[in-house]
Amino acid sequence: MVFCTVADIEHFLQIAVPAAKTDAANRAIVEATAAIQNYCHQVLEAVGETITLDCIGGPRILLPELPVTAVISVVEDGDLLLVDDDYKLGEHGILYRIGAYWTVGIQIIAITYDHGYAVLPDDIISIATRAASRAYQAGLRAEEMSAIPGVTALSLGDYSVSFGGEGAGEGVLGASAAPLLLKSEKERLDRYRL
Repeated sequence: MVFCTVADIEHFLQIAVPAAKTDAANRAIVEATAAIQNYCHQVLEAVGETITLDCIGGPRILLPELPVTAVISVVEDGDLLLVDDDYKLGEHGILYRIGAYWTVGIQIIAITYDHGYAVLPDDIISIATRAASRAYQAGLRAEEMSAIPGVTALSLGDYSVSFGGEGAGEGVLGASAAPLLLKSEKERLDRYRL
Protein backbone atom coordinates (compact mmCIF):
# COMPACT_ATOMS: atom_id res chain seq x y z
CA MET A 1 0.00 0.00 0.00
CA VAL A 2 1.17 3.52 -0.75
CA PHE A 3 0.10 6.57 1.22
CA CYS A 4 -0.95 8.85 -1.65
CA THR A 5 -1.70 8.77 -5.38
CA VAL A 6 -0.57 10.46 -8.57
CA ALA A 7 -3.87 12.37 -8.44
CA ASP A 8 -2.86 13.68 -4.98
CA ILE A 9 0.42 14.97 -6.45
CA GLU A 10 -1.49 16.58 -9.33
CA HIS A 11 -3.91 18.32 -6.97
CA PHE A 12 -1.12 19.49 -4.66
CA LEU A 13 1.14 20.82 -7.45
CA GLN A 14 -1.84 21.99 -9.54
CA ILE A 15 -0.49 20.25 -12.64
CA ALA A 16 -1.31 17.23 -14.76
CA VAL A 17 1.39 14.56 -14.59
CA PRO A 18 2.04 13.52 -18.20
CA ALA A 19 1.55 9.83 -18.99
CA ALA A 20 5.28 9.57 -19.75
CA LYS A 21 6.06 10.75 -16.18
CA THR A 22 3.56 8.53 -14.32
CA ASP A 23 6.26 5.96 -13.47
CA ALA A 24 8.43 8.73 -11.99
CA ALA A 25 5.49 10.01 -9.91
CA ASN A 26 4.68 6.49 -8.69
CA ARG A 27 8.34 5.93 -7.77
CA ALA A 28 8.30 9.18 -5.77
CA ILE A 29 5.15 7.95 -3.96
CA VAL A 30 6.82 4.63 -3.08
CA GLU A 31 9.87 6.51 -1.75
CA ALA A 32 7.71 8.89 0.33
CA THR A 33 5.71 5.99 1.77
CA ALA A 34 8.91 4.13 2.70
CA ALA A 35 10.40 7.26 4.29
CA ILE A 36 7.31 7.71 6.47
CA GLN A 37 7.24 4.03 7.50
CA ASN A 38 10.97 4.08 8.27
CA TYR A 39 10.67 7.26 10.31
CA CYS A 40 7.68 5.89 12.26
CA HIS A 41 9.28 2.43 12.67
CA GLN A 42 6.07 0.74 11.63
CA VAL A 43 3.91 -0.21 8.66
CA LEU A 44 0.90 2.06 9.51
CA GLU A 45 -1.65 0.58 7.07
CA ALA A 46 -3.98 -2.14 8.34
CA VAL A 47 -2.44 -5.63 8.21
CA GLY A 48 -2.68 -8.90 10.06
CA GLU A 49 0.37 -10.93 10.93
CA THR A 50 1.81 -13.56 13.20
CA ILE A 51 4.93 -12.67 15.13
CA THR A 52 7.11 -14.73 17.45
CA LEU A 53 8.66 -12.91 20.38
CA ASP A 54 11.39 -13.44 22.91
CA CYS A 55 10.23 -12.88 26.47
CA ILE A 56 12.06 -11.92 29.64
CA GLY A 57 9.02 -12.59 31.84
CA GLY A 58 6.84 -10.14 33.66
CA PRO A 59 3.13 -9.39 33.43
CA ARG A 60 3.07 -7.54 30.10
CA ILE A 61 4.39 -7.58 26.53
CA LEU A 62 4.46 -4.58 24.20
CA LEU A 63 3.33 -5.49 20.69
CA PRO A 64 5.65 -4.01 18.05
CA GLU A 65 3.08 -2.30 15.76
CA LEU A 66 0.33 0.20 16.60
CA PRO A 67 -2.53 0.74 16.71
CA VAL A 68 -3.48 -2.81 17.64
CA THR A 69 -7.02 -3.46 16.41
CA ALA A 70 -7.40 -7.14 17.38
CA VAL A 71 -5.49 -10.01 18.94
CA ILE A 72 -6.53 -13.20 17.16
CA SER A 73 -4.50 -15.76 19.08
CA VAL A 74 -1.65 -16.10 21.56
CA VAL A 75 0.43 -19.27 21.85
CA GLU A 76 2.86 -19.40 24.76
CA ASP A 77 5.45 -22.18 24.72
CA GLY A 78 3.13 -24.34 22.58
CA ASP A 79 -0.04 -23.70 24.62
CA LEU A 80 -2.95 -21.75 23.13
CA LEU A 81 -4.03 -19.08 25.62
CA LEU A 82 -7.60 -17.88 26.11
CA VAL A 83 -8.56 -14.23 25.90
CA ASP A 84 -9.74 -12.76 29.23
CA ASP A 85 -8.75 -15.98 31.09
CA ASP A 86 -5.02 -15.95 30.21
CA TYR A 87 -4.37 -12.59 28.55
CA LYS A 88 -6.00 -9.27 27.82
CA LEU A 89 -5.17 -6.44 25.42
CA GLY A 90 -4.70 -3.11 27.13
CA GLU A 91 -4.13 0.34 25.67
CA HIS A 92 -1.19 1.22 23.45
CA GLY A 93 -0.54 -2.34 22.29
CA ILE A 94 0.21 -3.78 25.74
CA LEU A 95 -0.70 -7.44 26.12
CA TYR A 96 -1.24 -8.36 29.77
CA ARG A 97 -0.87 -11.88 31.19
CA ILE A 98 -3.74 -12.59 33.62
CA GLY A 99 -2.88 -14.34 36.90
CA ALA A 100 0.66 -15.26 35.84
CA TYR A 101 3.85 -13.98 34.24
CA TRP A 102 4.79 -14.56 30.62
CA THR A 103 7.12 -17.54 30.18
CA VAL A 104 10.79 -16.62 29.83
CA GLY A 105 12.44 -17.80 26.62
CA ILE A 106 13.65 -17.13 23.12
CA GLN A 107 10.99 -17.12 20.39
CA ILE A 108 8.54 -18.55 22.91
CA ILE A 109 5.38 -16.50 22.32
CA ALA A 110 3.52 -16.51 18.96
CA ILE A 111 0.93 -13.78 18.54
CA THR A 112 -1.45 -13.36 15.63
CA TYR A 113 -2.87 -9.86 15.57
CA ASP A 114 -4.20 -7.05 13.41
CA HIS A 115 -2.70 -3.58 13.51
CA GLY A 116 -2.57 -0.32 11.62
CA TYR A 117 -5.09 2.08 10.14
CA ALA A 118 -7.87 0.80 7.86
CA VAL A 119 -8.22 4.41 6.73
CA LEU A 120 -4.98 6.36 6.88
CA PRO A 121 -5.16 9.59 8.87
CA ASP A 122 -5.31 12.72 6.71
CA ASP A 123 -2.02 14.06 8.05
CA ILE A 124 -0.14 10.95 6.86
CA ILE A 125 -1.68 11.29 3.40
CA SER A 126 -0.81 15.00 3.36
CA ILE A 127 2.81 14.42 4.37
CA ALA A 128 3.17 11.60 1.83
CA THR A 129 1.75 13.85 -0.89
CA ARG A 130 4.13 16.69 -0.05
CA ALA A 131 7.17 14.40 0.16
CA ALA A 132 6.28 12.60 -3.07
CA SER A 133 5.72 15.94 -4.80
CA ARG A 134 9.18 17.16 -3.75
CA ALA A 135 10.80 13.93 -4.96
CA TYR A 136 8.91 14.12 -8.27
CA GLN A 137 9.91 17.78 -8.76
CA ALA A 138 13.55 17.00 -7.90
CA GLY A 139 13.57 14.37 -10.65
CA LEU A 140 12.07 16.81 -13.15
CA ARG A 141 14.65 19.43 -12.22
CA ALA A 142 17.49 16.93 -12.56
CA GLU A 143 16.19 15.97 -16.00
CA GLU A 144 15.91 19.63 -17.02
CA MET A 145 19.49 20.30 -15.92
CA SER A 146 20.80 17.17 -17.66
CA ALA A 147 21.44 15.61 -14.24
CA ILE A 148 24.45 17.85 -13.66
CA PRO A 149 24.73 18.37 -9.88
CA GLY A 150 24.52 21.95 -8.68
CA VAL A 151 23.15 23.54 -11.86
CA THR A 152 20.43 25.99 -10.86
CA ALA A 153 19.88 27.77 -14.20
CA LEU A 154 20.65 27.40 -17.89
CA SER A 155 20.45 29.97 -20.69
CA LEU A 156 20.79 29.67 -24.45
CA GLY A 157 21.52 33.14 -25.85
CA ASP A 158 25.18 33.91 -25.00
CA TYR A 159 25.22 30.53 -23.22
CA SER A 160 25.21 30.75 -19.42
CA VAL A 161 25.19 28.19 -16.61
CA SER A 162 24.60 29.04 -12.95
CA PHE A 163 25.64 26.78 -10.11
CA GLY A 164 24.20 26.86 -6.62
CA GLY A 165 24.70 25.14 -3.34
CA GLU A 166 21.67 22.83 -3.45
CA GLY A 167 22.28 20.33 -0.70
CA ALA A 168 25.80 21.64 -0.12
CA GLY A 169 25.29 21.63 3.65
CA GLU A 170 25.37 17.85 3.57
CA GLY A 171 28.28 17.66 1.14
CA VAL A 172 26.18 16.59 -1.85
CA LEU A 173 24.59 18.33 -4.81
CA GLY A 174 21.71 17.48 -7.10
CA ALA A 175 18.34 15.78 -6.87
CA SER A 176 19.58 13.18 -4.39
CA ALA A 177 20.10 15.97 -1.86
CA ALA A 178 16.38 16.77 -1.66
CA PRO A 179 15.15 15.68 1.79
CA LEU A 180 12.18 13.35 1.63
CA LEU A 181 10.82 14.40 5.01
CA LEU A 182 11.13 17.90 6.37
CA LYS A 183 11.60 18.63 10.07
CA SER A 184 8.05 20.00 10.38
CA GLU A 185 6.67 16.83 8.76
CA LYS A 186 8.68 14.63 11.13
CA GLU A 187 7.25 16.59 14.05
CA ARG A 188 3.72 15.84 12.76
CA LEU A 189 4.63 12.16 12.34
CA ASP A 190 6.03 11.85 15.87
CA ARG A 191 2.57 10.88 17.17
CA TYR A 192 2.73 7.71 14.99
CA ARG A 193 6.35 6.90 15.78
CA LEU A 194 7.44 4.00 17.95
